Amino acid sequence: MSTSIRLIRRWLLFFMISLLISGLTVLPLQAELDMLARSFSPDSTLGQWFGEVRDAWTQTNGRYSFLAYGYDWLAFAHLVIALLFIGVYRDPVRNRWIIEWAMICCLLIIPVALLAGYVRNIPFWWRLVDCCFGILGLIPLSICHGRICELEEAEKKNALNLNEHVYDFR
Repeated sequence: MSTSIRLIRRWLLFFMISLLISGLTVLPLQAELDMLARSFSPDSTLGQWFGEVRDAWTQTNGRYSFLAYGYDWLAFAHLVIALLFIGVYRDPVRNRWIIEWAMICCLLIIPVALLAGYVRNIPFWWRLVDCCFGILGLIPLSICHGRICELEEAEKKNALNLNEHVYDFR
């Protein structure tokens, strides 16, 4: 196995595991919000924000628990998207489009976080945190994309060399 394929697979596994962990963190949301609210002083910006989010979640989930079903589907979506990368793991060149799709998705996080966050009254600094997920996701994906392009060029070069030998009747 080439060094490029090993590197691609390592970064893909990192990305897939990150997606899984990100999705799974949605499920114990009440406990996470309680912990975050306790971790910061209620007088700090973060403490106020986490306290407000925790209180809103607690009240909404207590009265309308069926709305949390959407969070279950969000966790499931993370799992399904992570599974999509198995195709790239198995055949990076043929499934390069998945990496390109994921890079576009990462870029789209920025306008969605900024615009939807504005509409939903999310503090600007928290919207920037959300934008960081898209920017950070681009790092492993860009590394994979670059290596996949190199593999593709090498495969094309090898195919041309094979064709020259097949048709060389000297």
